[in-house]
Amino acid sequence: MKPLKNIRFLTALLLLFAFLVSGCNKYTPEQEEYIKRIEALRKQKNLSFLQDPQSPFNQDPKAVFHPLNYYDVNPEFVFKSKLIEYEHKDTVTIFGTKGEERKAVRYGYLPFTYKGKQYKLNVYENDEGNGQKYYAIWFTDRTTNKETYGVGRYLKFSLNSDPNHEYIIDFNLAFNPFCAYSANYTCAIPTKEDYIDLAIEAGEKKFHD
Repeated sequence: MKPLKNIRFLTALLLLFAFLVSGCNKYTPEQEEYIKRIEALRKQKNLSFLQDPQSPFNQDPKAVFHPLNYYDVNPEFVFKSKLIEYEHKDTVTIFGTKGEERKAVRYGYLPFTYKGKQYKLNVYENDEGNGQKYYAIWFTDRTTNKETYGVGRYLKFSLNSDPNHEYIIDFNLAFNPFCAYSANYTCAIPTKEDYIDLAIEAGEKKFHD
């Protein structure tokens, strides 16, 4: 190959390589930073489960620890939403995984839209037993009992007194309750009204294969 043709050939290869590399970077710098932050939180949780005396792996000798399983962090599963309170806040029975009955108030829901279709997450008001209230989100979806824990997964929720407050729904933070790791624990089982007809491929997967 002549020198000039050789240079042109190498230049074309470099341009093609640069194009392919740029096409592989599908996230913005802000999203890349977000992914790193979530990955750091996951490493921190693994460390906490190893060291915290209250961890299920330190409370139950039969629970053998290994790093938690997750989907790759996906910024598409982060949504903004406003809480819509139910006009009639029904008290419902929620069963625990050991068969016990619990009472919870179906307080409201967080709507979100994914690929043009609207879904909702129910928010439950619970009594801690000392007059204090706490709020919880639990759900099942198309991945439940396949790639994710068979009972369901949870999201943390803190009620804001501002009715116009904008909440962040981040399914990359969806986690398994302690009963996923040890039979010593009982956890709330999501009801059929808490099912989301969507494969939420984000957050924590099954701990046991």
